[in-house]
Amino acid sequence: MFRPRDIYGVVRPRTVTEVRAIVRAFAQVEGGPGLQAVSTGRNWGLGSREPARDEVVTLELDALDTVRDLDVEGGWAIVEPGVTQLRLAELLTGTDRMLNVTASSGHTSVLGNMIDRGVGLRRQRTLDLAGLEVVLPDGELIRVGWWPHGDRPGAVNPQGLGPSPLALFTQSDLGIVTAGVVRLLPRPEAQRVLRLGFGRDRLPEAIDELRRWTAQGLVSGVLKVYDTVSTRSYGGHGDEYVTHLCVDGTERSVEALTRVIEEEAARSGLFTRVLRSDEQPPAPDDLVARAVERLYAGDPSRNETMLRSAVGQEADQVDAKGGGWLFFLPLIPFTGSAVARSQDLLAQVHAETGVQPGSTINALDPDVIDLVVSFRFPRTESDAARAHRALDRTYELFAEAGFHPYRLDSEHHQWVDRLDADPAARAFVRRLKQTLDPRQVIAPGRYA
Repeated sequence: MFRPRDIYGVVRPRTVTEVRAIVRAFAQVEGGPGLQAVSTGRNWGLGSREPARDEVVTLELDALDTVRDLDVEGGWAIVEPGVTQLRLAELLTGTDRMLNVTASSGHTSVLGNMIDRGVGLRRQRTLDLAGLEVVLPDGELIRVGWWPHGDRPGAVNPQGLGPSPLALFTQSDLGIVTAGVVRLLPRPEAQRVLRLGFGRDRLPEAIDELRRWTAQGLVSGVLKVYDTVSTRSYGGHGDEYVTHLCVDGTERSVEALTRVIEEEAARSGLFTRVLRSDEQPPAPDDLVARAVERLYAGDPSRNETMLRSAVGQEADQVDAKGGGWLFFLPLIPFTGSAVARSQDLLAQVHAETGVQPGSTINALDPDVIDLVVSFRFPRTESDAARAHRALDRTYELFAEAGFHPYRLDSEHHQWVDRLDADPAARAFVRRLKQTLDPRQVIAPGRYA
């Protein structure tokens, strides 16, 4: 339910050679429409495949769906934009490597999410990105970061020597990505997921305690906390905040860490329950807990049940028939006071607009939380307008509090300039764009 853009046409290349030919053709015409590239287009909640600007031609890359190479021993794979996380995860089944997957549908693009700087269950996905193959605005093909060569690819080194151009092509309109080198994580020998409940009245203290555990190395991967609204949106149940905490390693280390966490939780007196996945597995109807447990293990196969619960449709029907869904994605400090402040701001949004946001805490490290704020609404014009007003108000209130988004939706591309701390840095990026793409062959996107 975003505003439809004025799209002149859709082009669906099948090979990198065709991508280069299309770009060269557009580069020959001065003042023509720009190309807006998308992977699988399933960027739900942020505008899906809808461009940020009008008067563009959409370049859909889902037909580029080859896994070009897979090196389990070296810990990397070369994938094209149309390769989904479910497909790559399935290829790794039974190996000692796994993919850092997201909680979105298994039918979403691995590469598309990475270059939009998404977050997986193990870490930020930019950390999984080793190299990119990019078509520049004149049609030239380059490879930046690390790329394997020959029979002896060596150790993965994304930064290379000298200034690294790899980050230039994430959240970028400087080129069109046609492939990437994805790092694969070692698969733990043993894994356990603990589920801890706590009430809203203990929120600041519980968050500070969880932060202490994270800082002291008791937690593996991204610790997740769902509020009651978000839990029910995704098909879970409960009337309190629920923490999902992964512990992995060897059998003995997992057992020892589990015992330590149980003791720490009991000592704190903050948690109403501590459930272990090995002794109290999630109930069949607890879709969230069942999916999260598998996601920590690199398996997105249960994500579709969460998707259907949230929007009522399968992946290929979400845009056409799914319920309304919007996201706001700020980074906030990993402190009890900051989390409590964020919840107060969301309560204010609810009071002002009547729209109830849900939120999920994703602790990326001991200092930073990726807060996923979601808005569900019936798919009508009036409900959509109200939800978008709530989203606008959320941007404003969180910016005033210093909680800035790290990803933007199609309607809020102008916030790049509003939130950037240094106008000179923005001007520098625009000089790069003018140098590389003087004819604006690649249309400005959500971050330009």
